[in-house]
Amino acid sequence: MNFDDIDISHKTISFFEKEKFSCFETANSILKDLTGIVDFFCNKDDFSQLERIYKINQKIVLKNDVEYGDFQTNTHLVKSVCNLLQKKNVNPKILIEPTCGKGNFILEAIKIFSSIQQVFGIEIQEKYLWFIKFKLLDYFLENPDANKPQINLYHRSVFDFDFRQVYNQIQGQELLIIGNPPWVTNSTLSALNSKNLPKKSNFKNTKGIDAITGKGNFDIGEFISLKMLDLFSQENGHFAFLIKNSVIKNIVFEQKTNKYPIADIEKLTINSKKEFGAAVDSSLFVCKFNSNPEVTAKEFDFYTSKLRVSFGWVNNKFASDIEKYKKYQHLEGICPYEWRQGIKHDCVKIMELERINGGFRNALGEEFELEEDLVYGILKSSDLKGDIVDIPRKYTIITQKRIGEETSQILEQLPKTKSYLHRHKEYFFNRKSNIYKGKPMFSIFGVGDYSFKPFKVAISGLYKQTKFTLVKPNGTALLLDDTCYFIGFDSLEEAQNIQNLLNQSETQEFIESYMFTDSKRAITKELLMRIGLVNHSVNHGKWKYLTLF
Repeated sequence: MNFDDIDISHKTISFFEKEKFSCFETANSILKDLTGIVDFFCNKDDFSQLERIYKINQKIVLKNDVEYGDFQTNTHLVKSVCNLLQKKNVNPKILIEPTCGKGNFILEAIKIFSSIQQVFGIEIQEKYLWFIKFKLLDYFLENPDANKPQINLYHRSVFDFDFRQVYNQIQGQELLIIGNPPWVTNSTLSALNSKNLPKKSNFKNTKGIDAITGKGNFDIGEFISLKMLDLFSQENGHFAFLIKNSVIKNIVFEQKTNKYPIADIEKLTINSKKEFGAAVDSSLFVCKFNSNPEVTAKEFDFYTSKLRVSFGWVNNKFASDIEKYKKYQHLEGICPYEWRQGIKHDCVKIMELERINGGFRNALGEEFELEEDLVYGILKSSDLKGDIVDIPRKYTIITQKRIGEETSQILEQLPKTKSYLHRHKEYFFNRKSNIYKGKPMFSIFGVGDYSFKPFKVAISGLYKQTKFTLVKPNGTALLLDDTCYFIGFDSLEEAQNIQNLLNQSETQEFIESYMFTDSKRAITKELLMRIGLVNHSVNHGKWKYLTLF
């Protein structure tokens, strides 16, 4: 190990200069007595680097390593987390941190929980482990009479570490699993060519098109959290992880199926921008092990301890605000219309067009002419702000009327369109999604008879607002992209009635009672299908009113 990029204090350097350890074994023995760390030096090669330590005369601060999804936890937040747990009468004898980073949680937990007798820290980055060791040495040099648990640090990935060696040493003692696992997804780390990934598996058992279109992607923090719950939730103790809000929602959602023996589930929201400089909604997730399984959680403000809301399962339905949901749960049902997602093509630069000078211009700045046969106005999430939309900003080429339809025959009749698409065929070949594999050239996705209905009631899937917009044709039907959800109608009157019903205050309150605004996509098809619409009665050939179940 090269110590050049490790933050080592002058106090520690002076200590090694004074001791002048004669051998590897002696150094480890003395350092274990002083710090509690088992095998401070894992091998003779590391020990031989001591001479280089003596020559270091300034601190070099470690940077977070994006390869591993690092958002290191600042000392102030760590202290606040440990103090909060102490107020909850958490008194662990065993501390486990499965991704211990630079060791802030380990050090502060040792300071605050005098009951700790043994510590287990796992970290994939070797330089971080040395950072922890020297930091602990600093602390015990200044505080020789402080509580000194046995500290076991492992240079391993959490994904392949054998936790049986930890499990066998717990022996029913009070346990605290604490930490801040990576805030990234498996696909993000894969894109960075990271080695810090679990073995390839569909651990959430997504099937068919869900797995193909992205629901098979999962959060690394969620994977680690569930692994810890699988291994240790039947022991006595507590769990406290700083994780994304979406992960907490998923854990509580899946608790109905998983039935982990956890209770007193809390989500304590933090200011991620302030604490980590990250634009991610995150919280401290806390629960108690070895309890009757609970399927609801309370959300608090981390800084004020003020209760915000309770969320989770109620009457076999999942709600973001249990009290509000109980007020409007009579509106729960199964929508008789099928909500659809819009067109997906993954070729924005050449398929998203503007009209100009009697022709078209793409995102590359190219101007050209096309036959009008396959050109349709298309709306994006940002277009769905008003009550009614009937004029598009953008246009696109719709090469198919149904998924998998051959495209060659229709293009033969449209030489300008065919020429344009073939000039840019590399964009289609370079699409990474598996949904296009084995499909005709220039295929699109999310297309069917429903796409061409003249009237639509639509909503953005990207924004947090729940207002529904009426989409009217402009010569031909206006289509929507895959960031939007919609119902298609042949009748303007029917579309208007559905829009009015969906925008009623009672309906809006109902949707908000089970919508999680901090999700990456707050609006989903699953959410919309819970709105139970029904044509209640007709009066003189006109809609009298609609109601909800």
